[in-house]
Amino acid sequence: MQSFSEQCLDMARSILGENLNSINQDGTIAPLEGEQPRHDEPGHAALAIGEFFRATGETSMGDHDLVDLSARTITSQAFCDPAQENGLAYAALGLLSWGPAKERNQVWERLVDPTREALDEQLLARSDYANHWQAFNVAKAVTRYSMGLSKKDETGKLIDRFLERIDQHSSGKFFDDHPENLGGGFNIYGVLAFIFIRQALQLHANINLKERKLPSLRTYGERYIKMFPDLIRHDGLGWSYGRGIGAYGQMHCISLILQGIRDGWVADEQKSKYFDLLRRLFQFFFVNYLDQESGCLVIRDTERTTIDNHTTRMANFDAARYLSQWARLARSITTPATATAKAITPKPSGRFIVFDKSNRKEQGLYLYRDPDSGFHAQLPLVSAGGESTCDSLPFPHCPGIFDWPANRYLPVMIPELTIDDRQFVPAYYGKRIVTGLGARNSFYFRYEQPELITRDEVIVSGLGSCKVNWTFEKSKITSEFVYTVKNNLQINQMRYMLVIASPHSSYRLGNSLTLGQEGFRCSVTKDDFHANWQETEVVSEQSAYKTFYGKVHYLQTLLRDHPLIMRPGQSYRLTVTFEPDVVSVEG
Repeated sequence: MQSFSEQCLDMARSILGENLNSINQDGTIAPLEGEQPRHDEPGHAALAIGEFFRATGETSMGDHDLVDLSARTITSQAFCDPAQENGLAYAALGLLSWGPAKERNQVWERLVDPTREALDEQLLARSDYANHWQAFNVAKAVTRYSMGLSKKDETGKLIDRFLERIDQHSSGKFFDDHPENLGGGFNIYGVLAFIFIRQALQLHANINLKERKLPSLRTYGERYIKMFPDLIRHDGLGWSYGRGIGAYGQMHCISLILQGIRDGWVADEQKSKYFDLLRRLFQFFFVNYLDQESGCLVIRDTERTTIDNHTTRMANFDAARYLSQWARLARSITTPATATAKAITPKPSGRFIVFDKSNRKEQGLYLYRDPDSGFHAQLPLVSAGGESTCDSLPFPHCPGIFDWPANRYLPVMIPELTIDDRQFVPAYYGKRIVTGLGARNSFYFRYEQPELITRDEVIVSGLGSCKVNWTFEKSKITSEFVYTVKNNLQINQMRYMLVIASPHSSYRLGNSLTLGQEGFRCSVTKDDFHANWQETEVVSEQSAYKTFYGKVHYLQTLLRDHPLIMRPGQSYRLTVTFEPDVVSVEG
């Protein structure tokens, strides 16, 4: 792993070299043109600098004094108004990266007394969080104790509370980032929470506490690691559903795997497989998100985008932090004698991961792969946390084939019924989930919704129910939606949409997937709504239609635009079949 470590450090040095100039005299971060700064960016910068120091021992970079820059950004974060607990947690670990003892911490020595007092006060104050922000409380507690600002160590209690809430909200022992309301926000932020807590523990002055808490963290964290072989696509695409993916969908997966290998969470006989996953994840990250000329991370441009609160500056400092972390972790890992995974003839597979199963709801992630065509999809049945976008809707997420516009709502590959000015979609939760093998070695994923739910995740009782059936037979996909109502019910409109996008024109791997000339090969085999395909909408020139990976070009809409009276005792079925022309970008 030595060459990988050196490559990561070279990239971290390049990214920092291009972004350190953005740190103003007062420690705030100057945004790129067209973007607004975030209040927590100084904290992200401080941790990036601290991780680089941990990996290299260097206190300067060119004309930049890293100790001074770290002190400036930490000071800026300490006096941020309004206070930002997430930014403070990043800044706290950035400070701790320079050493746990105040007397030997170069950055602490640079801080003036008012800054030290502000840090002491803010590290003590914390709110109780049920989402991934609880990881920030852990980081603050670690720093406060390790820096000698408190004789009482709350770290263990906070970690226990974090894990207890996983038990409360997930029968599958996965992290729910949105337990409120419907609940079930099982997304990439669960991976982030474990990475951040593990990183904080590594910096803890009490090594005995770390050793006591690692087994508990492993019980939950390794569940994500065990997902990755079925989750990661052959071209290295990582986590690809939910908010905040794109470059972070790669970086978080890489970090957790490296931490897991370092901590012994990956069995020796499995290591070659995970080294291969790391190689693919990193290559996808390197080619798709790093500008080879400037050495910077590119998360939004004319063809792709990301969530609004991910600024380019923040992403670049996060990338430098992760690259420095990867370099340090790689040096502590011994590459197995057989570093390449054994050649195994791949077979079609369908796997359902249970996130939560209770009387109220069932949620999870269905993963399907057809090695012959290369089609590999992630089909989530999870909450979107009240954010009305299609990033978490239950359709086969497969960038390049089945795409969706980031940060926007469209009923992609699912029917949307409008009833009394409210839109209902068969999403977010299910009951009686069933998966298995069907005829001709096909795979199926089925669930029911006893009550309909709006696109804003409000379950409305007394209207009707929906049954959903997805069937995968090699590269052929069939989706079926069956509605029944309890009383005469008028729907004002039914809408079903397909999105045609493409991988980035320059930032892409040659083996990444895209649609061939024959497209989706879509067929509506049953439509009791009597909808019609509308004229294809061309959105290539509209900046609002981008994915996390490339540009959206066309929208196709199946629409019934006049009322329909649905009657009890009758089923209303929409069945759509696809056999997409799956090719590689340079195939």
